[in-house]
Amino acid sequence: MRSPLNKVFITCAVTGNLTTPDQTPHLPITPEQIADACLGAAEAGAAITHIHVRDPATGAPSMEIEYYQDVVARIRKLNTQLILNITTGPGGRFVPDHDEPRMFGPGTTLMNPEKRAAHIAILKPEIATLDLNTMNSGKQVVINTPGNARRMAKVITEAGVKPEIELFDSGDIAMMLDMVKDGTLTGPLLTSFVMGVPYGFQPSPETVIYARNLLPADAQFTAIGIGRTVFSYVAQSYLAGGHVRVGLEDGVYLARGVLAESNAAMVTKARRMIEDLGGQIADPREARSIIGLPTRLAGA
Repeated sequence: MRSPLNKVFITCAVTGNLTTPDQTPHLPITPEQIADACLGAAEAGAAITHIHVRDPATGAPSMEIEYYQDVVARIRKLNTQLILNITTGPGGRFVPDHDEPRMFGPGTTLMNPEKRAAHIAILKPEIATLDLNTMNSGKQVVINTPGNARRMAKVITEAGVKPEIELFDSGDIAMMLDMVKDGTLTGPLLTSFVMGVPYGFQPSPETVIYARNLLPADAQFTAIGIGRTVFSYVAQSYLAGGHVRVGLEDGVYLARGVLAESNAAMVTKARRMIEDLGGQIADPREARSIIGLPTRLAGA
């Protein structure tokens, strides 16, 4: 049984892929807004920021490398210590055609695995997420086949980037362990359990403990709550021996009926919760040590 960690890092997922401007007027959209949200989260105590980008004109999710480059440059101009965790999630969604389900319909984003990870090879952030889920997602399907996941992992690791393995159900953990056995992934592993997505891990304390106990002993994990479970999973992840994540990607409320005015406000609440439970928040340098990342010196 793992006890709560002495030092816990906070990840802030500032905009995501599925949260919409209709849900909250505070959602960062432009590269400038996304970078500012990351910097604000860092000031509030986040050691890591998880980054997606969006089309500045429409607010729709984007994979444009230029937007990623803009966000990273803006952050690094003012903060060289913050750990950047960049997504490779977009590009795995399949929507079957209504009349011919073998064909793709509107909303399908499936693309070549190397293209999904191309921005990681260019930007070389400290961390890149690697989704292992193949699952129903709303009325659509997310597809990450074992072969494609290995191809993406190859791009990430050859760039010298640490994969954060995003796990949506127990079968994903089984695939991750197979990828360790064949050398695709090497430990110690950095993982996250995504809780509360329909048809994936069902949110409960028992689920966190079950998933945690399937991991190698030296793996780091974060249990992520989605929607109204965001802050309950701050406590549950910490008490199970994990780290924590909050942000407008995962939920838009600070409390019942109260929209979070910023990602920084969500980090501030998460930090207070951890400290009230007796924990300490890791700064970026400490988080690098925990994860096994190279130390980034000021001005580097």
